[in-house]
Amino acid sequence: MKVFGITGWKNSGKTGLMERLVAHFTAKGLRVSTLKHTHHGVDLERPGTDTHRHREAGAQEVVLASSARVSILHELRDTDEPRLADLIARLAPCDLVLVEGFKSAPHPKIEAHRATTGEPLLAPHNQTVLAVASDCPLPDIDLPIFDLDDTASIAAFIENATDMASRSKTKLANDCFALPPGVIWTPVDEALSTLRKRLKPIAGTERIPVADASDRILAADHVAARSNPPGANAAVDGYAFAYEGLPAGDIVHMPLVKGRAAAGAPFSGNVPLGQAIRILTGALLPDGVDTVVMQEDVQIDGSRLSFPAGLKPGANARAAGEDMVAGQRALPAGHKMRAPDVALLSALGLSDTVVHTRLRVGVMSTGDELAEPGTTLDAARTYDANRPMLLSLAKRWGYTPVDLGHVADDRDTLRRALDDAAKTADVILTSGGASAGDEDHVSALLAEAGSLHHWRVAIKPGRPLALAQWNGTPVFGLPGNPVAALVTTLIFARPALSLLAGGNWLERQSFQLPAAFSKTKKAGRREYLRARLTEDGHVEVFKSEGSGRISSLSWATGLVELPDDALDITPGTLVRFLPYSGFDLA
Repeated sequence: MKVFGITGWKNSGKTGLMERLVAHFTAKGLRVSTLKHTHHGVDLERPGTDTHRHREAGAQEVVLASSARVSILHELRDTDEPRLADLIARLAPCDLVLVEGFKSAPHPKIEAHRATTGEPLLAPHNQTVLAVASDCPLPDIDLPIFDLDDTASIAAFIENATDMASRSKTKLANDCFALPPGVIWTPVDEALSTLRKRLKPIAGTERIPVADASDRILAADHVAARSNPPGANAAVDGYAFAYEGLPAGDIVHMPLVKGRAAAGAPFSGNVPLGQAIRILTGALLPDGVDTVVMQEDVQIDGSRLSFPAGLKPGANARAAGEDMVAGQRALPAGHKMRAPDVALLSALGLSDTVVHTRLRVGVMSTGDELAEPGTTLDAARTYDANRPMLLSLAKRWGYTPVDLGHVADDRDTLRRALDDAAKTADVILTSGGASAGDEDHVSALLAEAGSLHHWRVAIKPGRPLALAQWNGTPVFGLPGNPVAALVTTLIFARPALSLLAGGNWLERQSFQLPAAFSKTKKAGRREYLRARLTEDGHVEVFKSEGSGRISSLSWATGLVELPDDALDITPGTLVRFLPYSGFDLA
């Protein structure tokens, strides 16, 4: 169990901060316990209660138990006040113990401070206070200072101080990216199969409201809290009756019961056999009825109902649980939530949902030739297009993009950048330096770490793909060319990131469509052409296959995937078209 404290003078805001922190950490799926040191002389129960009478009679320890909770009252009498460590030892196992008070205990703390208390800071004189959370500016102190109301930042500080973040991070096996011995060229399908088998979720879990769960990945199966619909009800506005009581004849005549049934206002009585009652859409079927006739098909004469015969038993009535019954699995773990899924879980009575924390995708560009867009007119410099593109993709796919910046071709600098990246990101995407040349420092450093696996994938564009781990964090070394970087990200990184985030393996959506181009392809590698649809539903490709033509990425609305085998394509040949929308790009 990790232990962290909130301390401060009376009315400093520490209890309010404790309350917000408990809510914050429990919402992330952590089990949190609290310990509070209260003021001397404060009694923990009212005189006259049963447990108070037990204690007054001399009981050393009183246990009060109910179906909701258990409370233990232990009388110290002449014994010393217990140490914090002894109290913590009595707690049930949990992830985090938050301690309020206990200024002198040796656990790490944040001091809550309000200017209105007029009290001096404890921090300069208490070495176990690691930071201050205040509602006002403070004189210079050599400690981090947070806004007292900035719960998220304070919680992040506690996670780092207790090493909770790194402790909860799931690690991949060191050899998860290793290919079989002797493999030189890896077919695309084999590479994808390897990733699918080797990767597993590394994101944590948290509990959030269902209303906020759109585009989040479920971390557990979610079952219906109640049936939908919860009771048999009317599907239309009309009149309800028991089918068994229908009289014979081509025209049905039935007397009407006084009253009506409406959604949210059910009829409380019983409808006698052979009689009908007015009912509105969504209203629970009253006792004694099972069939509804639409109001458009009836005639009313005072208190008498008439309609043509021929209605089927149970017509226009919804059975209880016909959509889903209580306890039935509604959505499986790994499912990515959409607005319709939010509606489903809400309808089934679920207010909260357990989801994976958003995968933090760090993106780093390398290379001395790169410059930020618009910062120079030097023809020897290349504007960095990969980093903004990859960060945009990460955000589009529902992950948290982490901009790791541009790192020069210096191994010490790159080493420090990777060290920092492994602390702030769950997975790292680099572009450039992934091959085996003199200036390919990414590959060199990953090789030094002993986890580099160069995947020479039989693919065009994007042949070099470096996969590794840095301090336990998976690294995808993508090509520096933007066209190749996008293709390898869509084909390899997208399904891999989904698995790492706790989601399902994402298959490529495709359609067989007639070509509007000619091409002769040799055997030996998979090829991806930038393409788009013509007005007549054929597929045209960009005028040049050169991977330096970045405009082709914007021109296209998808990719044409050509198989590993040799192929002669002429206009009308069916080709496999992968639309951008299938990669969630449109």
